[in-house]
Amino acid sequence: MKAGRHAKILELIQRHEIGTQDELSEHLEREGYHVTQATVSRDIRELKLTKVAIRDGRQKYAVLSERNQEMTKKYTRVFRDGFVSMDMAQNILVIKTVSGMAMAVAAALDAMDCHEIVGSIAGDDTIMCAVRTVEDTVTLMGRLRKIVGE
Repeated sequence: MKAGRHAKILELIQRHEIGTQDELSEHLEREGYHVTQATVSRDIRELKLTKVAIRDGRQKYAVLSERNQEMTKKYTRVFRDGFVSMDMAQNILVIKTVSGMAMAVAAALDAMDCHEIVGSIAGDDTIMCAVRTVEDTVTLMGRLRKIVGE
């Protein structure tokens, strides 16, 4: 439910100039999502939305882009340099890394905004990622294979 609501919020702020939590709540209500002000506030924080200026001095919600292209390249390089292999067990993705690199590769993975990952644990040379679904695991593995050039 939350994931669907978050997806709908992102869709709404792209289609409409929504400048307040009340406006966002109204749009969500029209789409069938019954939310409280606290829920909308939490969703805005979790989605890292920010306000950007539009015409007439007004503002609207937009996705905060924290990472510039150079940082994305660095995270990709760390992931690629530390990566050895990966395998899945249902919705658990296990990534093997060069010895001592699991924490750095896991941090790079976190920075790459892999929304499919619920959480991960890194040891010395192994990362275990809890992924939302088996389908998401397959999709994520495909994306990661492209990064490492497999």
